[in-house]
Amino acid sequence: MFGLLRLAVVLLIVLTIVYWALVFYFRAGERDRLEAEWVAKQPPLPQHTYVENGIRDYRRSLRRKLLWGVYIVPIGAILLLIYLVNYA
Repeated sequence: MFGLLRLAVVLLIVLTIVYWALVFYFRAGERDRLEAEWVAKQPPLPQHTYVENGIRDYRRSLRRKLLWGVYIVPIGAILLLIYLVNYA
């Protein structure tokens, strides 16, 4: 029981670090893409406003996908493996 609890705590810590690293990495890439898009299009908005609006829209779409990819899929796979090893 304590082994499973220790595994869960360590796993959640590692997955949280991976989650935040991916958030920062993808946000930086999106910011670079939006800045290049602003230079190419030259919309009437100032560059910082254009980029911040794009980042705000991107943040809403990214978080849900990352939650599934970083937390739910690995934990679900581990739980499935535990079930299959012990009960199947």
